[in-house]
Amino acid sequence: MGDKETGAPRGRRREADHNDIRLMQAAREVFAEQGWEAPVSEIARRAGIGMGSLYRRYPSKEQLAQRMRIVGMEQLVALVHTALAEEKEPWAAFARFLRDALSAQGLGTPLLPVLGGRLPATDEVDAASDRLRTAFDALVGPAHRAGVLRADFTSADLPLLLEHLTARLPVPGARAAALHVRYLDLVLRGLRTSAADSPTALPGPAPDWAELRELWNAPAG
Repeated sequence: MGDKETGAPRGRRREADHNDIRLMQAAREVFAEQGWEAPVSEIARRAGIGMGSLYRRYPSKEQLAQRMRIVGMEQLVALVHTALAEEKEPWAAFARFLRDALSAQGLGTPLLPVLGGRLPATDEVDAASDRLRTAFDALVGPAHRAGVLRADFTSADLPLLLEHLTARLPVPGARAAALHVRYLDLVLRGLRTSAADSPTALPGPAPDWAELRELWNAPAG
């Protein structure tokens, strides 16, 4: 029986989805290592996918990168939903999300330095960004209201914090992962507050979602 939306056999649909996962992971790694000029052939090689299959799905490097951005945002939204569903306390959910995001396969690769300002916004990218903002607001808002997260940390700080926490380090992968978690614990101690705390204000101004869009998207025109 075929896929109801595409008419393709289910086995072929599953294979395409599996290839897409490998492509996204390989693309993140290759772009992070070699920058925007990285050849698409290296992405295909690392994903174990033929160039013909890659170009049938993504006819250009720009389309592949746009899809990578959307998939990354969708993964973060899913991690927020998991943290909120499985952790009853606002601080536990907030910390759980950050730890999961650092350990999630493929997400521990900062892309803003590589892709920021290169690609235009699209309706699909904007919709994914709106879903991400809604998810981050749902994570940060309860922590603020419970008085466990410093009030001057906003949901728009989260994407940039993740970029900083996943900086590429010239050490083996396992060691880099351990260091990322180490520094996350230090950051969490600085972000947590209580009624007895009066933390020194963070230098401002805080980022907002309009500024994030300017960082990510190529100028119009």
